[in-house]
Amino acid sequence: MEEHTAIRVRGLRKTYGDAVAVAGIDLDVGRGECFALLGPNGAGKTSTVEILEGFRPRTAGEVSVLGTDPAHPTRAWRAQVGIVLQSTGGEFDALTVGEVVRHFAAYYPAPRDPDEVIVAVGLADKANARSNTLSGGQRRRLDVALGVIGHPELLFLDEPTTGFDPEARIGFWELIKSLRGEGATILLTTHYLEEAEELADRVGVIADGRLIEVNPPSVLGGRDSAATIVTWDGATGRQSHATATPTAFVQKLAGELGGEIPGLTVARPTLEDIYLAMIDKGKGTA
Repeated sequence: MEEHTAIRVRGLRKTYGDAVAVAGIDLDVGRGECFALLGPNGAGKTSTVEILEGFRPRTAGEVSVLGTDPAHPTRAWRAQVGIVLQSTGGEFDALTVGEVVRHFAAYYPAPRDPDEVIVAVGLADKANARSNTLSGGQRRRLDVALGVIGHPELLFLDEPTTGFDPEARIGFWELIKSLRGEGATILLTTHYLEEAEELADRVGVIADGRLIEVNPPSVLGGRDSAATIVTWDGATGRQSHATATPTAFVQKLAGELGGEIPGLTVARPTLEDIYLAMIDKGKGTA
């Protein structure tokens, strides 16, 4: 089983004095999977990820990341793990993109080719540009280049597209899909629900330090079986009806209205609708 599992967590707890940040999490992430961890600020998401990355000690529980306890990392283990933090400093502002990527490549025993990585992240035309001249989206691509230059088996992405415009976000999604296509395991944290739906094989939702549910985005929180909302413009204004048989209801409504249904919309709950309902329900259950 271990050879198919990139991350294995059992009974993970993290406390800060009397405050409980992580209250007993069990989780498995398969090799080659893109897993999104969702939760509001203060839910325990950051503490969990930092423990997995080896940046923060745990209070209790068992953790295995690529077969190693991250509390006791080895140099070989660190070479297998790529980390893209939520924000980066300006330590390399005076260096060009090419110089920064080559500098980081020297830290790893078997790095990817720096020039190929620069092309892969969409910075080929910025290879000779100083880092401090890059836009926000371009800087984020450089962050990813530094995260993947060591050819990691596992990549942690913490809020990777915060501050991106829509075009840059879509471009970044394509990059992540290509990395996953090469076999990398990805653990993603994000506040953008559409990002989780676009990229993740499975989603885990954390509230009050507890993992509420883990499932594919399409079925999370019973989304696949949730009632469909049919909305239309009626005689007394905007009307809506929840139904498990939307096609039959729309046909019936069309008959009652004599054909065309003004202002018709038919929609299942979005992932955001489901997520917000789960968070509200999860609060206070710890």
